[in-house]
Amino acid sequence: MTEHTPNIGIENKALKDINAGLAQTLADTFTLYLKTHGYHWNVTGPHFRSLHLMLEEQYQALFAATDELAERMRALGDKAPGSMAEMLELTTIKDHEPTEDALAMVKNLLRDHEQVATAIRPLVEVAEDAGDGATADLYNARLAFHEQTAWMLRSFAA
Repeated sequence: MTEHTPNIGIENKALKDINAGLAQTLADTFTLYLKTHGYHWNVTGPHFRSLHLMLEEQYQALFAATDELAERMRALGDKAPGSMAEMLELTTIKDHEPTEDALAMVKNLLRDHEQVATAIRPLVEVAEDAGDGATADLYNARLAFHEQTAWMLRSFAA
């Protein structure tokens, strides 16, 4: 995928590893964005308003993150996945249709956010070991978001 290898003090092998992690994180984030947005549109029940608003906040944050992740890949000389086929090939998030059971959707998203946080954690070290503090910072911000979102969803599901 590499378009041009930048001369920014990060070894080529490390750049390749970092960009592979960014691509998967981007695909997971995009897939989770789409799933959250679909749940937002279709949530029903006695907690409709609170869930509708919470999911809107979440999908907006996820969408913004996709841009940050893709632009980081571009800054590191790689092309970002840009098609549904690429996203589906790279993502680890399982697709689930919206359901009438709002609590089931919350629990599904909770598992997804925990899964993404688990996947991101070792990528911080990969970036740090390569001397790529900017990507490590981006990962740490994403990690904090997914952990906080999981906490919110967990609290709702309790």
